[in-house]
Amino acid sequence: MSRLIVISNRVSAGGGAAGGLAVALMAALRENGGIWFGWSGGRTDHFTGHINFHIEDDVRTATIDLEDQDIEEYYNGYANRTLWPLFHYRIDLAEYERSFAGGYRRVNERFAETVLPLIEAEDHVWVQDYHMLPLGADLRGHGVTNRIGFFLHIPWPPRKLLMTLPEAREMVEMLFAYDLMGFHTQEWLESFCDFVREELGGTISEDYVATLGDRSLKLIACPVGIDAREFAELASSTTAHETCQRVKDSAVGRALMVGVDRLDYSKGLEERFLGYERFLTEHPEERKEVVLLQIAPPSRGAVESYQRIRTTLEGLAGRINGAYAGLDWVPIRYVNQAYARDALAGVYRASRIGLVTPLMDGMNLVAKEYVAAQDPNDPGVLILSRFAGAASQMKEAILVNPHSAEELSDAMLQALVMPLEERKRRWTTMMEDVQRRDVMWWLKEFTAALAACRQHDEPEQIEGLPSDGAVEAQ
Repeated sequence: MSRLIVISNRVSAGGGAAGGLAVALMAALRENGGIWFGWSGGRTDHFTGHINFHIEDDVRTATIDLEDQDIEEYYNGYANRTLWPLFHYRIDLAEYERSFAGGYRRVNERFAETVLPLIEAEDHVWVQDYHMLPLGADLRGHGVTNRIGFFLHIPWPPRKLLMTLPEAREMVEMLFAYDLMGFHTQEWLESFCDFVREELGGTISEDYVATLGDRSLKLIACPVGIDAREFAELASSTTAHETCQRVKDSAVGRALMVGVDRLDYSKGLEERFLGYERFLTEHPEERKEVVLLQIAPPSRGAVESYQRIRTTLEGLAGRINGAYAGLDWVPIRYVNQAYARDALAGVYRASRIGLVTPLMDGMNLVAKEYVAAQDPNDPGVLILSRFAGAASQMKEAILVNPHSAEELSDAMLQALVMPLEERKRRWTTMMEDVQRRDVMWWLKEFTAALAACRQHDEPEQIEGLPSDGAVEAQ
């Protein structure tokens, strides 16, 4: 069986965070052999291409350090101030700077040059996410003929939105260096097809093979999952049990609503707080019967838009608590720190309602973790944004438009008064799908599709964007 070379933006020395995606990729690497390659998160004064190798639990990782300019232009800049807001439909926050685009291309080229000696003839290469859109073309430019797959973990924006990116056409053309490209949902796959047809003049076959000139790219919709069995076991662990009991005791018999989100403007946290405020206003009889616990670990603190969202949420939480709190009750508990997965499993199980209400999101595995953590005899209710990738699978959740405070308020009331039998029915249907299409299902679906792609006989020449920062605006 072919080895697997996984390439992603970040890799920790021990194989990454112990989340579901990292667990699956590590399992695939243990089974097939191979290497997980990416940025260590560390800095260096001068990039030399030095690779830090590490082996843990039979998984070999290879990481590099980046210069401060690389981090600012590639990561803080193009990845998180240009692509991230644009792909989440926030063109009002997207920043288009030539230096960002140049740094992005430079770092991808550095990744390609550095990983090149690690790739053997029969290896399958699997590139992860929006940080690495041009990496396949860079590898082809260095003579790599291996099968190369790419999976996008965030939404693919509609054609007109993507065209606001100055280098959109060139970027999409470079994706044809890959053999296989995966999306979470059919909707985002279709958006990609629309761009290829309308902006590039390409064609799409009935089985979703995109063709541009003499190059072809197989497209699949393949939603990522979690390790449902493992997470359900976590929810029954000693730590989860103790956390669950502590949270329940602190609620003093009140129903708990919980949200667990990285502090990000795409997660709809401001809108969630406003929806909860609307609920408290419209249903005074339910005040003091419910508590909202929002866990929001900070992220990307160097980016100004993330600093603004933190300030906004702190102000909203203070305003709502000031208006509605009593001597023995505070409506919002707002926590800016991360917790281990077993503790979070206990928090999920303690809660009557799980709030997953992003304005736009890739998959959002919190929705699946919430379902997996529930007590089958007394499950909670999931309130889920229609604009999360998980909504295409989890139709038994209460689906809402997170932009509407009225819908959020109505959903909160519906969830609070929902009879036990209905809660069980909805949970059972969602849990069956979470278990069936788990993270290992996703892994096998993608790697099998990649293995079915043809092997390249000779390297392709892919014309792409310049790597020196001289990117011409359209």
